[in-house]
Amino acid sequence: MQEIRYLLISHFHPDHMGIAQEIAGCGVRIVAADVQRAHIHDADGAFAKEGNRLYLPIVDEDVRIISCVESRPLLEECGIAGELAHTSGHSEDSISLCLDEGALFVGDLNPLYELEIHRGTQIGDSWDKLLARNPVKVYYGHAKAEELIRAQRMPKKESEHSRDIFRLVKKIMKYMDKDYTLEDVGQATGADKAFVEDVARMYLTHQNISVQGILDRIEIKGK
Repeated sequence: MQEIRYLLISHFHPDHMGIAQEIAGCGVRIVAADVQRAHIHDADGAFAKEGNRLYLPIVDEDVRIISCVESRPLLEECGIAGELAHTSGHSEDSISLCLDEGALFVGDLNPLYELEIHRGTQIGDSWDKLLARNPVKVYYGHAKAEELIRAQRMPKKESEHSRDIFRLVKKIMKYMDKDYTLEDVGQATGADKAFVEDVARMYLTHQNISVQGILDRIEIKGK
């Protein structure tokens, strides 16, 4: 921990910043972009609603606010060549870390393979901004890292099993939209209880998530 100087947070949703203040308490400085200033406490209400007494809200005095332009010299202090970019879409406060070597750390920005369905939206504009940097690899918050040369190829032919899982997740999402209970969803689809819970959790906590986005998140958890 003593080797870490700064903590960057891609966006202030509960699953991305829940232990930020605990880390700050170990001597690490939280750095937020100016576009994130108004969102630093967005998750406080969610933790309070859950009755989570272990959660420590971020102390404003522990946060260093910088602009994305000012991020390059800050990163240079740590021997890192790169900068931050405001990449709204998943949330208004989403930022990405863009390294000069071609790596992108994009948090929960919708995956590149969904780009065509987001043309003309904030998500599409953010990806246009990132792709203009000629990146070579993308690191997602909830999906496997992806080489861009691979992302630009035609997708591999799906197996019948993959198509069945895709249809199952889509069906679970449909029943959830109709306010079915998790137990009722399981009975209606024949899906395993743990699988239904995983899909439900990701569907309810990630705005505008796609079926493939849910499958990626389940896969990275080792399901």
